[in-house]
Amino acid sequence: MAKLNQLNLITRGATVAALIVVLAGCAKSRDELNQYIADVKARPAGPVDPLPIMKTFETFIYDAHALREPFAPINAEDVASSDAANVAGVGPRPQRDRRKEELERFPLDSLDMVGTLGAADGSTYGLVKDPEGVVHRVLVDNYLGQNDGRITGIFEDRIELVQLISDGTGSWEEQPISIALDDE
Repeated sequence: MAKLNQLNLITRGATVAALIVVLAGCAKSRDELNQYIADVKARPAGPVDPLPIMKTFETFIYDAHALREPFAPINAEDVASSDAANVAGVGPRPQRDRRKEELERFPLDSLDMVGTLGAADGSTYGLVKDPEGVVHRVLVDNYLGQNDGRITGIFEDRIELVQLISDGTGSWEEQPISIALDDE
């Protein structure tokens, strides 16, 4: 037990001696650090970069305070005034009271023409496959796609139709388009 106490005493003494040596070394490096800081502060300052030139922007005066807010829900008065504008204006417009057909659920670019089918009365059916893989028979005046696309002609290699596209002002424009026969 005495040897253990003597060993602890020697270890403590060695630790204290090591700390004294380390702290003495720090004092010298601190003087060097202070000298370096003084040297850096004594150097002349370099040129300062000029501030960047600020861009001037064109001012805009917002004059649409009296118009309907674009992100507000549409109310019955807005629909009535829009319908009145379409009735007063000349041109096509969607038939709001028409019952939607099955193929109007899908975007037009997701529908594929897969063939035609002739009937005994001389009429020609177009065969259109929807994205779910179901093949539908269509005739002239049936509707396809989500933009009120009405079929105007069925041919062996394509189905022609006219879509109604809004021009953003409450009026509608007809846009002819066709679906080509899928060769796969």
